[in-house]
Amino acid sequence: MSETAIEVKNLTKVYKLYDKPSDRLKEALWLVPKDRFKQKKALNGVNLSVKKGETVGIIGTNGSGKSTILKIITGVLTPTEGEVQVNGRISALLELGAGFNMEYNGIDNIYLNGMMIGFSEEEIKNRMQAILDFADIGDYVYQPVKTYSSGMFVRLAFALAINIDPEILIVDEALSVGDVFFQAKCYHKFEEFKNEGKTILFVSHDLSSISKYCDRTVLLNNGELLGEGSPKEMIDIYKQVLVGAYKPVESDVKSLLDDDEVRAAAAKAVEGGASSADAALEYGNGKAFIESFALYDDAGKETNAIIKGTEFTVKMRVRFVEDVEQPIFAYTVKNAMGIEITGTNTMAEKAFLEPVKAGDVKEITYTQNMSLQGGEYLLSFGVTGFEQNDFVVYHRLYDALNVTVISDKNTVGYYDINAKVSVKDLGEKGND
Repeated sequence: MSETAIEVKNLTKVYKLYDKPSDRLKEALWLVPKDRFKQKKALNGVNLSVKKGETVGIIGTNGSGKSTILKIITGVLTPTEGEVQVNGRISALLELGAGFNMEYNGIDNIYLNGMMIGFSEEEIKNRMQAILDFADIGDYVYQPVKTYSSGMFVRLAFALAINIDPEILIVDEALSVGDVFFQAKCYHKFEEFKNEGKTILFVSHDLSSISKYCDRTVLLNNGELLGEGSPKEMIDIYKQVLVGAYKPVESDVKSLLDDDEVRAAAAKAVEGGASSADAALEYGNGKAFIESFALYDDAGKETNAIIKGTEFTVKMRVRFVEDVEQPIFAYTVKNAMGIEITGTNTMAEKAFLEPVKAGDVKEITYTQNMSLQGGEYLLSFGVTGFEQNDFVVYHRLYDALNVTVISDKNTVGYYDINAKVSVKDLGEKGND
């Protein structure tokens, strides 16, 4: 038995883009030459293998080919070139509600769509109560779908897709439908699938969900496979792509600064507690650079360990090579999985909104109370800004400083809300 759930080989999808809709018709009728269109490669020679029981995330900018590859895998689209092999029954959460008949009621649509994906009437009947309980739209299920609110519509569509016991679950930005209670239910079901060892292929712009759920992450850009690896590694590269700062590994992705002097100075940034020069992924256009950073405890001593509940300070020093209209200084905290937990910047804090000159050196100080649970964390630093409404990265250092939070009391989640707890005895009768 094959251990591969999904195998994609040399997958290419080409779309024809016409200047006018009428050109498509004229070409089909041979009324104009067959060159009245431009070709757009939504996918270009993509190879991808997903093992059974693996959860793989796909990330990328809009138009990178994420939804296209999912639609080809599920059979909604036909590839121009290449092949796809799928071993197992698929449930796809792509365009929720596709195939619903708006004149039918909810029950009729459940039977209609269930039979379309290969279930018998008896199998659908056996799953009906689970679907209705999950959707939780009450007696509206007996009304025509055209009378539903958008929230009720996606709840029913999601409930149907998620309750057919698939071997492979394919999700395209569909875990954030409905209100917060329904979203929590969706994520709980997603975790159930993962714990049961089902294969999951997951597209999302929610990078925290990618970090939390995925064993491996694939990065697409302009229809090509840019890389695959751990969620943390791919998310860091994706953030470079978003600001146009990514260069291939052979161009030395560790440093994208052009000026030799800037590069040399930025290398010194590992002082002040950074684990090593290789640990910090850095990039930027070189107009400014972070030349040092450090962490201090409540006694003002430089350290990498902070006691929970005490005050601590983060400092960074930035040198400017060119004039910058309004720099933004930032730092963020991530856990070992790469999930960004918290962070702030001078723009959000309204702490510094001034222009700087070439040669200026700024020291930025953040002072706060440590409320994170005990454990290991990573700090990242950045100096960015806006130039003619475009977001620009002058210098970023990811995972540059490790921090250990020491705690004798860990509560639930990432943060301790520092609740003050009291218990009052109301007696046997419960009278105040």
